[in-house]
Amino acid sequence: MERESSALLFIREKSVGFTARVALHEYKRQCDGGYPAKLKKVLIVTAPLWFKAPFRILRLFVREKLRERVHTVSAPQLGAHVPRASLPTQLGGQLAPDHAAWLEHCRNCYTNNLQNNKLDGVIDEYVISNYIPPVKTQNGVIEHEVARDMTSDRVARLEQPDAMHISDPPYTCDTGPLRHTHGYNGDMKGGHIHSGDEDEVDLITRGTWSSGEASPGLSDEECAGGGAGESAGALLARLRSLGRRGLVAEYEEIRARPPQGTFHHAKLPSNLSKNRYTDVLCYDHSRVLLSQIDPEDPTTDYINANYVDGYKQKNAFICTQGPLPKTYSDFWRMVWEQGCLAVVMTTRAVERGRVKCGQYWPAAAGARAVHPPFALLTEAVDVEDDYIISHLVLTDLRSEMSRRVWHGQYVRWPDYGVPGGGRAQPVLRFLQLVRRAQRTALADLGDAWAGHSRGPPIVVHCSAGIGRTGTFITLDVCTSRLSAEGVADVRGTVERVRAQRAHSIQMPDQYVFCHLALLEYAVMHGYLESADLNGFDDDNEDESE
Repeated sequence: MERESSALLFIREKSVGFTARVALHEYKRQCDGGYPAKLKKVLIVTAPLWFKAPFRILRLFVREKLRERVHTVSAPQLGAHVPRASLPTQLGGQLAPDHAAWLEHCRNCYTNNLQNNKLDGVIDEYVISNYIPPVKTQNGVIEHEVARDMTSDRVARLEQPDAMHISDPPYTCDTGPLRHTHGYNGDMKGGHIHSGDEDEVDLITRGTWSSGEASPGLSDEECAGGGAGESAGALLARLRSLGRRGLVAEYEEIRARPPQGTFHHAKLPSNLSKNRYTDVLCYDHSRVLLSQIDPEDPTTDYINANYVDGYKQKNAFICTQGPLPKTYSDFWRMVWEQGCLAVVMTTRAVERGRVKCGQYWPAAAGARAVHPPFALLTEAVDVEDDYIISHLVLTDLRSEMSRRVWHGQYVRWPDYGVPGGGRAQPVLRFLQLVRRAQRTALADLGDAWAGHSRGPPIVVHCSAGIGRTGTFITLDVCTSRLSAEGVADVRGTVERVRAQRAHSIQMPDQYVFCHLALLEYAVMHGYLESADLNGFDDDNEDESE
């Protein structure tokens, strides 16, 4: 349940067998019982067809909030809901449950704090808020011998200079204690969380967020796009006051901040060749995890991609680099496993004689391509002045299941720059087209989709996946918020995006463009009658003389 930051996810493996009516009764009892915390989701795994039909009917007669929490999913889709480190091995995860050890851990926790008179009669709240068990996130083994107590003494130790607490990045709204249970990116040594850039990584003791868990502390409502926000009129007045030079100085202040996370997985020797650029790596804490296809090689879950929040939607986007020939299969595996319906490409394959992105999809109508274990067919291609739309069919050759994917390529956006002429209207039209395609694809899914009303993540990439990609997402978040609330916060949005995808918004001109494009959107939709910015570039002209 989203209002409970410490909510539980209840997984029922359907192979055990029980009826739809019994299932709903059991889930209702679990939700209403609220022990030890309210349920966030109930996942029914690998349900047969005879179960799904009555289940869809019966769920219409339960409360809406309960209905939104109960989902039927296949085993590969579990990664979109639960960290794979927390899934049992029989469901494709890495957890080897030890129930006896967990009960012993709870007993020790309870006993220790009865002695310290800290329980105050609320065991659940204490366990969630003050006791943090050390977790080996790669194998799921809980080491209950060592207690980690978030007392004032421990907090003081964490605040020492050599302890960098990555799980609490700036600009994250939620301060709920459960975020620290799994959300660290460093090593747990001596009660400290150490973060470094060493190349050799112990994958057993270093934690990472998996699919669907890039923003573990935020609810959809908290992903509002920055801070308090300002109206279109206030934004116009501020830009007149700052001028281009002031905005550039504001951006340079943001860019000067060090990264808010680590890049251990991206730096593993077996993953280095999967990065298009050696200096554009993906954060550990928000990276997208693929299914591990080789049991002996844990790095087969790696792709240079990060979740980024949208407007009131956690993990609304997947920011990634332009696929390399060796990562074509990984890219389409990510699209398949994350249930993505739309891919946005803001680069050409070749720009100024340099390859910026591989041709990872068949470009011509009727063309086919195979990137095992997936095959692609391009059903149709629509060519416009500013963009090219390809209607793809993605097929998993293992199951012979297919899914339609909308692919939109914006072709008039230069690398390290802004759209031609600096005019935002073509980009804003393209943005609306992407949203319309997502809504259409989502409507076609019908009851098959039980997640957020805006659908699964939209994949966005350019070449490196930070400049044009970050600009596109910032525009989507800010325009969505302006439409819904009448306010927006460009700077706060950029800061949030950069906290999840390092170095997003690559150039000062892109930061300036986000502001100017938002003003243009405000005029187009009646929030402003006009946006006169005479003198905005005067400082630049003076410097050029």
